[in-house]
Amino acid sequence: MPQPFVPMKTTPRPERLTRRRFLKTSGTAVAALAAADMARIPARAETLAVSGGAKTVTFPAREFAALTRWPRYGDAEKQALCAMLDSNRFYQELPAFEKEWKAYTGAPFVKAHINGSSALTSMYFALDLPAGSEIMVPSYTFFSTCLAMRFFGCVPIFIDIDPRTACFDLEDAKRKLSPRTKALVAMHSWGLPCEMDRIADWARAKGLILLEDAAHAHGASMQGRKMGTWGAMGIYSFQASKVMPTVEGGMGMYQTREYFERAAAFGHYEDPVKFDPSSPVRAYEGTGFGQKYRMHPFAAAVGRQQLRRLDEINAQVERNVRAMNGPLTQLAGVSEPRLRPDQKRVYYNGNLLFVDFKQLGIPRPAIVKALRAEGVSASYWDYPEQHKLKIYAEAKWWHHAPQVPATMPGNAWVNANHIFVPTIYGEAPDLIAQYVAAFQKVWTHRAAIAAS
Repeated sequence: MPQPFVPMKTTPRPERLTRRRFLKTSGTAVAALAAADMARIPARAETLAVSGGAKTVTFPAREFAALTRWPRYGDAEKQALCAMLDSNRFYQELPAFEKEWKAYTGAPFVKAHINGSSALTSMYFALDLPAGSEIMVPSYTFFSTCLAMRFFGCVPIFIDIDPRTACFDLEDAKRKLSPRTKALVAMHSWGLPCEMDRIADWARAKGLILLEDAAHAHGASMQGRKMGTWGAMGIYSFQASKVMPTVEGGMGMYQTREYFERAAAFGHYEDPVKFDPSSPVRAYEGTGFGQKYRMHPFAAAVGRQQLRRLDEINAQVERNVRAMNGPLTQLAGVSEPRLRPDQKRVYYNGNLLFVDFKQLGIPRPAIVKALRAEGVSASYWDYPEQHKLKIYAEAKWWHHAPQVPATMPGNAWVNANHIFVPTIYGEAPDLIAQYVAAFQKVWTHRAAIAAS
């Protein structure tokens, strides 16, 4: 069985506001912000659009669609696909993409997969844990992060998220550690890195194998290290909605040759013959371990082109988010996921904002309705909490029944207190200014919205 691996000890943990204290004191913070923002924002006498007034956002719809369109493909992708078809040579794209991804991330070993779910499944196979082993995993995640482990007799321990980040709550993990716990999975929600130094230190102290789900985090890093390289293994997804989309695709990241060879051979029957004769996996030449998870060459070709523009696109998005969120987070009850100075995040699925609707005294649908009337493309989507879903309550699927927590306060708070505004992929100062003005107008009239 592979030995547990966790990264070397890094920087000491910073002073932190605990989740309990955050939830307890958020009302005081909102009250202070309310007084401050009323003094800061000019009074707007105009009628809200939802009440018949003129809407604030008048940016041309066609230009808005072009700026927020995702995924974004262009001539480079078209030329790469056409060249591959014309050459009648396809599979060379896979090792080329792997080589470039390895260079970009600094991972010792990588393997392309058909999607992120197959990369997760291969990762859990590579662990080679005894049946009944438990793996800590956030409930606030896509089902594959939790469900793929069941094929190898492993059982999830559902961990809450920190309400200030929507990422893995280490304090909750400490409370739920069991004698059967062998590993934990940190999922970098919406492109924000988990606090990997603190998580890695604790995993090392407890002898746990650290894993990463970086499906949202293409280009994100912490202390100069790309996400997916902090744990013994990690995965990425390149599905069409992701930060680096190939329509479908995934990548596995491995710190040791042993993990890499087991994960690769699980879904790539053609790989064992490539390994050193001394490898225990070499004997499975011709069959691998029974699955076929090879990435489509078209996806690899698209991925190579997307990777070349990844940092440039992420930088443009970051500039736009900063221009928008600076003034928005001055409004009462509005904040953004907390980012440490040593972290670099990216943005998946939009610009996530936290809004404390309870403290504002206004239900979320009313705020969103008012923003939409002003022309803001505001939305919300409550992440399905895995521990509440049917398959985890049925013992027949599991070595032993997963423990279903009675409450997940972090999950509940984030799901109930967020909105999304669009990610903007080009220069758009006028659009950003109009969005800010629309928010300020709605917030200025929030007492009337609450009364209605």
